[in-house]
Amino acid sequence: MEIKLFNTMSKSVEIFKPLVDGKVSMYTCGPTVYHFAHIGNLRTYVSQDVMKRMFIANGYEVKHIMNITDVGHLTSDGDTGEDKMEKGSRREGKSVWDIAKYYTDVFMSDIGKLNILPATKYTPATQYIQEQIDLVKKLEDLGYTYKIEGDGIYYDTSKFADYGKLGGQNLDDLKAGARIEFADGKRNVSDFALWKFSPKDVKRQMEWDSPWGVGFPGWHIECSAMSLAEIGDRMDIHSGGVDHIKVHHTNEIAQVEPVVGHKWVNYWVHMEFLNDLSGKMSKSKGDFLTLSLLESKGYPAIVYRYFLLLASYRKQLNFSYELLDGAKNSYDNLIKKIAKLLVCDDKKVNNSVVEEWKNRVLLTLNNDINTAGVIVLLQELLKSEVGVADKVEIIKFIDLVLGIRLIENANLLNENVDGDIPQEILYLAQARFEAKKAKDYAKADELRNKISEAGFVIEDRADGFNVKKA
Repeated sequence: MEIKLFNTMSKSVEIFKPLVDGKVSMYTCGPTVYHFAHIGNLRTYVSQDVMKRMFIANGYEVKHIMNITDVGHLTSDGDTGEDKMEKGSRREGKSVWDIAKYYTDVFMSDIGKLNILPATKYTPATQYIQEQIDLVKKLEDLGYTYKIEGDGIYYDTSKFADYGKLGGQNLDDLKAGARIEFADGKRNVSDFALWKFSPKDVKRQMEWDSPWGVGFPGWHIECSAMSLAEIGDRMDIHSGGVDHIKVHHTNEIAQVEPVVGHKWVNYWVHMEFLNDLSGKMSKSKGDFLTLSLLESKGYPAIVYRYFLLLASYRKQLNFSYELLDGAKNSYDNLIKKIAKLLVCDDKKVNNSVVEEWKNRVLLTLNNDINTAGVIVLLQELLKSEVGVADKVEIIKFIDLVLGIRLIENANLLNENVDGDIPQEILYLAQARFEAKKAKDYAKADELRNKISEAGFVIEDRADGFNVKKA
């Protein structure tokens, strides 16, 4: 069955053709672990997860590499400012290594709560320093680099004829009005650092010896080196947020293609922003929204995932609690309807009906990851005359591709035999259960207290939990 994806490089929807039949190689840009991921960041990872589930549902074997940026991401796209990791260390009075571990653990907890399938491999940048140095050396040998004394080794973008093709830019456009600062010593406004020298008057916590002196890698070289090491010189899909198009991913192409000597990535897939009321969500605002905050307000992570899937990954999505309430009510209604199906005695499955609906689901999803269309199909299914047993099998498949825990939460609702536990309390209890699994005991205690204050008691058991009135 055909799969169609919007390719940023061609600016069009294309039929997906894998490099190797039955297999997909995919690299997705992961978090910079200096702070919590905000819910806008998490939108990208949820969208990428559904893309991955789509390929799996179509019978593909997916090799998925995601980086963990734990060094080299500066506060400015112009290779100026402080390393975000060092900034996080100073903010919290902890070592850079402790900051990286803590926020990596929090990120893993968040994606677990969102039911995001784990990557085949996560690649922290600090574990690939030699690979990054080797790639810079190859670029140097090919004549693509120059040195700025006291600053670093830079890439000369004028040497790469196709620079900016991903974002539809050219050097003249960049010079006329780029958001990148034109630092002293740069030959072109779009040039970027491959290796930064450690400041002479400051002792960095993360620095390494190199052929050019003690320093640390630039942000862009990390993903290029790690993807080459783990996937090779060709890959099917490279994905990230739309903010990566004109700088990070453009620079990655410039770093790799001169070295490998051919086209590197077949499909560039980018996810749009989530906007709060004041515009693009950003950590620089200081009061950004986290998944943990949503949970503390009674919105389970899976409801937030459902909210995201109601829109196309290629359209900007506005966030407000009113909109999230609407998604929560919609999700609650789905769960209640599915819960009723699960207690029916009909066990006879008509395989032809089930396969027909599965094909409809895939035809919809395969059209550029159309999650909203699949949700419409789910609602249509629940209203249809399809047999109960068939509906349950089809819902299981929809659950597989969307990852919104329909069956799990419907079963949880059915376990509330007396029907006297409000859905909101069950959500808090489920969020607490997820927090305990993620070993976020402080969050688990906070949620237990909220449940207690509402007049209910939660009892742990080996396979889950019970909730009852106090």
